[in-house]
Amino acid sequence: MDKMWLQYPELRGEIEAVQNIMKKSIRCRDKRIEGSLIELLNSSGKMLRPAFTLISSHFGNYSEDKARSLAAVMELLHMATLVHDDIVDDSKLRRGQETVQSKYGKDYAVYIGDFLFCVCFKLLAENSSLEAIKIDGKSMSRICIGEVEQLNSRFNHKTTVKEYLARISGKTAELFSLSLYIGAAESGCSYRDSRIFWNIGHNIGMAFQIIDDILDYSGSDEAIGKPAANDLSQGIFTLPLIYALRNDDGKLLKLVKQDSFNKEDIHRIISLVQEKGGVKKAQELAVRYTEKAFTLIEKLPNNPYKIILKDIANKLLIREY
Repeated sequence: MDKMWLQYPELRGEIEAVQNIMKKSIRCRDKRIEGSLIELLNSSGKMLRPAFTLISSHFGNYSEDKARSLAAVMELLHMATLVHDDIVDDSKLRRGQETVQSKYGKDYAVYIGDFLFCVCFKLLAENSSLEAIKIDGKSMSRICIGEVEQLNSRFNHKTTVKEYLARISGKTAELFSLSLYIGAAESGCSYRDSRIFWNIGHNIGMAFQIIDDILDYSGSDEAIGKPAANDLSQGIFTLPLIYALRNDDGKLLKLVKQDSFNKEDIHRIISLVQEKGGVKKAQELAVRYTEKAFTLIEKLPNNPYKIILKDIANKLLIREY
């Protein structure tokens, strides 16, 4: 478990219980599949999405079993998308660990991701309303579309800010929104409060992804858990580059018009993006999404978990990058 949860004893035990539900849910007669999934669980990240589901559940009529099962669904869904992402990106590392597709092969990784999706729907069917299943299904389709849009936009130097924001809204922010919304809605919170949670998740997710994309131009391998400039090397043009192209004198455009980059190209692109103010401009937009998230959190009913949500958002979004 990530050390950040040591600061929140209210959540630590619940997150451990969620992890146990996940371990029970992935039991399989094929022990190779089960073993690889346990490895994946043991290398899981901060467990942010299930934590958000647990937090929002405490604003309604909290049901321990239901909230924890729904939280497990959110993390399993996240894991499934990451396994498939790594196949598409041919990624060797995830969170500093060897990816499933690198260790076991792409074919095997496809089935691992598919199995995780099946586990998600099984848990949903057992622990949520029909309406929640419909909402989850819609969110999953939006996440897939976001990934497809990213794939289709590779090496496209004409990608606009609007297109980028639409892409990350589906690719990243959707699951943050769903995690907070499903906990609130399924615990009986009002429609108003449930929608506030959805919008909080959207703004946190948008800021979170923009910050992650900024790190691709300014972070180290250790800081982001994968090779720095990984997205750029894959031809994924994110906000810092899109903004930098607006102030370009032709040098940057000439570089990004290529259909592949060597190490020298990548270093030069990163330097030009910083020089043209792309990183600074992207940071400004991340701040705006962050401020919206905190404004929305203030609209929630007073609750000890409101303070925890605000503190976690602060740790995620108010940092040096």
